[in-house]
Amino acid sequence: MSAPPTSRGEELENKRQLVEYFASGAKPKSAWRIGTEHEKFMFRQDDLRPLPYDGDTASVRGMLEGLERFGWTRVEENGKPVALLRDGCSVTLEPGGQFELSGAPLETIHQTCDETNKHLVECKTVGEELGVGLLGVGFMPKWTRADVQWMPKGRTDIMRRYMPKKGGLGLDMMARTCTVQVNLDFDSEADMVRKFRVSLALQPIATALFATSPFAEGKPNGFLSYRSHTWTDTDPDRCGLPAFVFEDGMGYERYADWMLDVPMYFAYRDGRYVDLAGRSFRDFMAGKFRGEVGDVARTGDWADHVTTAFPEVRLKKYIEMRGADGGPWKRLCALPALWVGLLYDSTALDAAADIVKDWTVPEMLALRRDVPRLALKTPFRKGTVLDVAREVVKIARAGLNARGRVNRMGDSNESHFLDPLSEIAESGVTPAERKLALFHGEWGGSIDRLYRDFQY
Repeated sequence: MSAPPTSRGEELENKRQLVEYFASGAKPKSAWRIGTEHEKFMFRQDDLRPLPYDGDTASVRGMLEGLERFGWTRVEENGKPVALLRDGCSVTLEPGGQFELSGAPLETIHQTCDETNKHLVECKTVGEELGVGLLGVGFMPKWTRADVQWMPKGRTDIMRRYMPKKGGLGLDMMARTCTVQVNLDFDSEADMVRKFRVSLALQPIATALFATSPFAEGKPNGFLSYRSHTWTDTDPDRCGLPAFVFEDGMGYERYADWMLDVPMYFAYRDGRYVDLAGRSFRDFMAGKFRGEVGDVARTGDWADHVTTAFPEVRLKKYIEMRGADGGPWKRLCALPALWVGLLYDSTALDAAADIVKDWTVPEMLALRRDVPRLALKTPFRKGTVLDVAREVVKIARAGLNARGRVNRMGDSNESHFLDPLSEIAESGVTPAERKLALFHGEWGGSIDRLYRDFQY
């Protein structure tokens, strides 16, 4: 979740400025970058409980302050540290204290993995001193929502009040889920539309491959990606599969029109979040909230607003792929490898587009509904999602081979980062199913073993 904003920008006077916000993200292929974001749960090593924000030893605040020795600069809200900044990266807090690294825009997945590994070393160094462990799964496996302490962030407070009005699982999504996502570039409006359509159609395939959230409150929850399921009952105004993406006329303006229909959460002024939940951004632009906000709508407000929509693929000044569960460290690098392989090589993008070219919106909605429960075994046309996943991973590998971006030693391109997904696709067994087998077998029904065996 974003750190508090620092700039508000110019006054918003017309829709052209909203459209230009998206259009300004287009850049030549030579300038395309890879930005990876990943979240993880933090827990106390002694009793496995989620961390409180404050505390003498194992606490979220302690982790943030401990990381400052590595050159991070703190960001505070109401005098409390809530984020860290360094070299184009940020560490931020999700509502339930999940730790998120938002990586810098980098040229290769080699660099992305170096960044991820550096972050892991730093977190483990501080965590070992404080008695804190870190876990990468999609949904908190043991504790109830009541066991989770909400973070002291104004944005979180507004969302907490609003979420129960629009769905049954929004608070669980906020407090008890973790994801990994990648942010990728486009060179034109047409390129954006094509990549958006392909990635939105294939997002359930990523959900299936990365499924690793089969537990809730200490027992199996009936799903393989319960994290993904929580999004199906969060807020229909801002979540799910926006079908208009596949209609004629899709482009920057059409997405801006949709965002104008997404209800607001807040405006940020003078260090505080002004609660505008459920209100219209159009009314904000018309000056109707000036008395409450103390200012007109500005470009920074629009940049904030686009972060409050949560479709499976999201447009900012880049495209965000949002369908995967958080996982172990080696799969954090596999997620950007999958989407870079599919979208950054023209031949691979053609092949991926060919797979989904005749998929219908009802079929895609059915995948979105069923994959959280069945993952790779989800029936699709004459086969299963596994059949599609195998082809998709194959195309991504060819795309990475074609990119030919080698590491510093010049002896390895990026395709090996896909190996964890190739293993899953070849076996047809998801990480969630492997964990369920351990739970019913070696672990003897004890969810505590998940924390011990799978912590970073």
